Amino acid sequence: MAFETILVEIEEGIATITLNRRDVLNALNSQVFTELAEAAENLAVDDSVRAVIITGGDKVFAAGADIKQMALLGAVDVAIGLRPSKIAFERLENMPKPVIAAINGYALGGGCELTLAADVRVAADNAQFGLPEIKLGILPGGGGTQRLPRLIGAGKAKELIFTGDLINAEEALRVGLVNKVVPADQVLAEAKKMAKKFVSRGAVALSLAKACINEGQRMDLEMGLEYEHKCFSLLFATEDQKEGMKAFVEKRKPNFQGK
Repeated sequence: MAFETILVEIEEGIATITLNRRDVLNALNSQVFTELAEAAENLAVDDSVRAVIITGGDKVFAAGADIKQMALLGAVDVAIGLRPSKIAFERLENMPKPVIAAINGYALGGGCELTLAADVRVAADNAQFGLPEIKLGILPGGGGTQRLPRLIGAGKAKELIFTGDLINAEEALRVGLVNKVVPADQVLAEAKKMAKKFVSRGAVALSLAKACINEGQRMDLEMGLEYEHKCFSLLFATEDQKEGMKAFVEKRKPNFQGK
């Protein structure tokens, strides 16, 4: 996959997407989102890929949207222009494979919202997070008002969105915005370590577990439990379930095939 604003590498079942606009701190624009959406669509159906990492490199994740581009837009332009970001975030969020955000430096505005579309977030100890849109007279329009409260609770999400203040990696860990904080030079390695663990699990079970969590958040408890029950039952028609339980009985590691 050849792109202009992102790089995509695949190794040992793990795809790494790297934002590649370092001269502007990986500012996100419509081209970035269009390419992210295309990459996510391709990786979702690539059987050689079992997990995805998204990163901005070793200096910065993404310092938000391209404000110079955005400042020239009117209401209709924005309504149309938001579509690529919405599609990109939803494809990453709903990809039937685990997505890990590996975060160095700033993850602000749309950059922070991009991390929210991932399943798991690994942050450098120098990372900073924030949704400063309120300071520009707007609100987070890439899912921040919806995904952040679901992740860290409404009260803390409102504080961050209403003030536009930044928080550091340790505070992000404390409130549940990130899963792990490591030294800056270990972020990608830690993300790959986690991805390798995901790859070693049953791919069908992992995919359905992700679907249960994501879809369950859109349902009431009774419907969510019913959805989980159906997914659980369905797994007993897979080869991985047979292999996993056989391996347990035989006291060996399972050899999952994703079938």
